Amino acid sequence: MTVYTARRLPALPGRAGWEAILPPPRAYPMLDDERSVDVAIIGAGFAGLTAACQLQRLNPHATIAMVEAGRLAENTAGRNSGFMIDLPHELKWADSAETGDDRTQIAWNRTAIAFAQTMGAEYNINDDYVAPIGKINGAASEQAEQHNKSYARHLDSLGESYEILDRQQMQAITGSPHYHGGLYTAGTVQLQPAGYVRGLANGLAARGVAIYESSPALSLQKQQGGWRVATPKGAVTAAKVILSVNGHLESFGFQRGRLLQLFLFAAMTDELDADALAKLGGETRWGITPSNPTGTTVRRIDTGQGGNRVVTRTCAVLRSNQRVLSADMTRAKRVIQQKFDQRFPQLAGAKMAYTWAGHLCMSMNGVSVVGEIDDGLYAACVQNGLGTVRGTLAGMAAAELACAELACGQSSPLTAYFAEQLAPQRLVPRPFRDVGANAVIRWREHQAGRE
Repeated sequence: MTVYTARRLPALPGRAGWEAILPPPRAYPMLDDERSVDVAIIGAGFAGLTAACQLQRLNPHATIAMVEAGRLAENTAGRNSGFMIDLPHELKWADSAETGDDRTQIAWNRTAIAFAQTMGAEYNINDDYVAPIGKINGAASEQAEQHNKSYARHLDSLGESYEILDRQQMQAITGSPHYHGGLYTAGTVQLQPAGYVRGLANGLAARGVAIYESSPALSLQKQQGGWRVATPKGAVTAAKVILSVNGHLESFGFQRGRLLQLFLFAAMTDELDADALAKLGGETRWGITPSNPTGTTVRRIDTGQGGNRVVTRTCAVLRSNQRVLSADMTRAKRVIQQKFDQRFPQLAGAKMAYTWAGHLCMSMNGVSVVGEIDDGLYAACVQNGLGTVRGTLAGMAAAELACAELACGQSSPLTAYFAEQLAPQRLVPRPFRDVGANAVIRWREHQAGRE
């Protein structure tokens, strides 16, 4: 008898600000009985919700149940910065083969974005929660400006459009004197991640998908004809199961010693009053990702997304046991305030209403784990810090494999894309992994400087 038992459950400190600023949510029940469905989905984040949407599109008659360990939108998806980015963060430009890889990735990223926009329209999700407003690569140093120039040259080679922004334009957009310049691209959709997650769940529930909150999967037991997913007070038996838990794949015993369990930290200001808004200036809605990947991400949102606020994300730490320390949160709060004050001296000392940690999972060689990992058990995991687009693609692919109308293992262009990826590389053992990785992270954060 095959049994996979969860060694640990998700635990993320801090109130998720994106969820907190929205109206009270719809409550979903805890699973407290035994039920049987065609497909069970573990995890109600981007991958799990997308998988359910895709399953319904492929087979509207399939019965689906989804179990979420915590409250919907308070999970990692609801703690995401919300950028659905079409262009790879780190573009390659060494040769034509790598350029081809970039074009492939861009095409798949745009597939994910188009899926999100289609679901937004189909499920009547607030347009402000799926906003196609692009993003800016912000440069706060000469080195970062050179990076943007290199980035621009490669975009030229790909035939992608962009706009170079100077210091004055950056200040006019953001109200911040911090940035030397920027590179704007139009293809990014900026989500209100909690609002988007809620909208998908509400749309799915209206179409008959059973969603259970506060119902963590404790074990997966193989049975004749399927699997039994046990939760604290109930169980779901299903012919097929999709495990969409990102880094918690390792908690169930898969890919042990191969996954980097990282945590990033973010904070959201109090609602900015009229005086603060006048001091801040700039446009009401924009988003900046740093030219240096270990730099600071900043978003300005408005009343359509939950209030006039600034969201700042920075700091990273590797915790292989998937548990954030109180010292991690203390440091993050201090650094986030410093980064905010540097960018907005006119609002220095502004109170942060919410500070939270978010969990992301990476593999050393940048691959995901998407596909059948046991008979009738499919993974949609390891999103490599690109949870919005990579999670969406992973969910779509897992649904295609698990759909009752498709033969097990049937290929599509998307499932073939994931099937071609190598396995995650093995990591050095703990504690060397944690000590070494965190030293590298701190050094890169130091090198990022003003970014």
